[in-house]
Formats: sequence, structure tokens, C-alpha cells
Amino acid sequence: MNDVWRFLPAGYALSVAIETPVLWVGLSARHSWRRRLFAGLWLTACTYPIVVLTLPVLISGRVPYLVIAETFAPAAECGLFYVLFHDRRGGRDLSLWRDLGVIVLANLASFGFGEWWFR
Repeated sequence: MNDVWRFLPAGYALSVAIETPVLWVGLSARHSWRRRLFAGLWLTACTYPIVVLTLPVLISGRVPYLVIAETFAPAAECGLFYVLFHDRRGGRDLSLWRDLGVIVLANLASFGFGEWWFR
């Protein structure tokens, strides 16, 4: 268990280092550079401790853990981003779908890197 706590800060920093550039480039133009940077730091900060500390205790087996964790993280981050940044003025805003897709892509990038690096 101590290994997980020691890994947490480094893993968070690595995830942020991978996901933030994806968000920086991919989020729609309506988001300022400050919001893009904030999203890179904040979204991972909200989900990473659950993925690393909580879910492994609750879920046995690598495959079930990966399926649940890698579904939970982008879904939760999309929900958080939507609640905080969605413009509720109405209309069909395709930039929202772009933003949510980019959040999923950022999570896939960090997952893919982690699978490659730690194999």
C-alpha cells in the first residue's frame, strides 16, 4: 500500500504531462489558455486518486479493473467539465461534443502511455 502512495504524485504528474497537451491543443477555441491549463490539472486531480487508490481495493482482477477505471475516469472528467464549463445559453453547440471527445482522447493517451511504459 505504501508503494501506491509513493507512486501517486509521480503518476499524477505523468498523467498531467500527457493529458494537458492534448487538452491544450484539442479543446474548442472558446476556452482560454488558462481554462485549458486548469482543466489539465483539475480533471486529473479529481479522478486520479480514485483510479489509483480506491478502485484497486474494490475491484479484483486486472481486466475488470482496467475496464471500470478507464471508463470511470473519462466519464467523470466529462461530467465535471460539462458542469463547470458548459454554456447553458441553448442552441446546438458542437464545441461541447468536441471538448468531451478531447477529454476522452486525453485519457486514452495517458492510459496508452501507461500500458506501454509499465509493461
